[in-house]
Amino acid sequence: MIETAVIVLLLTATFLAGEYVHPFKQLVHDNRSLVSFGSGMAVAYVFMQIMPELQTVRSLFVASAPVPLWFEGKVIYLLALLGFLLFYGLNNLSHSVSETGYSKQERWKLQLHIGSLAAYVWLIGYMLVQRLDPEDSLVLYAMATIFHFLAISHELPEKYGVLYGLRERFILAGMCMLGWAAGQLFALPHMVLALMVAFISGGIIINSIIMELPKEKDGRFLPFVAGGVCYALILLPLG
Repeated sequence: MIETAVIVLLLTATFLAGEYVHPFKQLVHDNRSLVSFGSGMAVAYVFMQIMPELQTVRSLFVASAPVPLWFEGKVIYLLALLGFLLFYGLNNLSHSVSETGYSKQERWKLQLHIGSLAAYVWLIGYMLVQRLDPEDSLVLYAMATIFHFLAISHELPEKYGVLYGLRERFILAGMCMLGWAAGQLFALPHMVLALMVAFISGGIIINSIIMELPKEKDGRFLPFVAGGVCYALILLPLG
């Protein structure tokens, strides 16, 4: 419990102060390069962590099902697809309402993004305690997640500016803490957890690959590749 408590405090701190933490600031002075580096990390996270995890979730779902399943448990991938489509739709909706530039509509766009991230962050906090595979290294899992949250903490102010304020930071930090507390209090049935992970995974994929990729004219190829390779090497020992 002490280990996970320390880790969840570090994770919550990334949302409160992560914007001011620049691990590579002395090496890279171009802020766009840092954003591209974080985007490379996000894409590596999808391929090295989310996709293998979906296979684990599918196996868990099939094993815990009380009756034989149609399509060999592919409902997990269907839910991931539904999550992908839903979060993509929300993103398109938020873009369409923000074109007029009114601050009220911009806030709605931000709240849509924060709402989807809040569900994801809660699940991350919960899975610090109730992990799908207890054999995974907790330290490496925490390191990978901290880097991912740092990338999010830099991306949100870059995208929304002053609209991303203390309230939004505390919402994300609080949801991470609440997820950890929920993991201490109860364990969800394996089938329910598997379905939740699958659905949220679809949202993570769309957020990581599409929303976090810099525009072509603003992208920095070498930092993007460096971020992907470095993060993949961190995730590799997680199996």
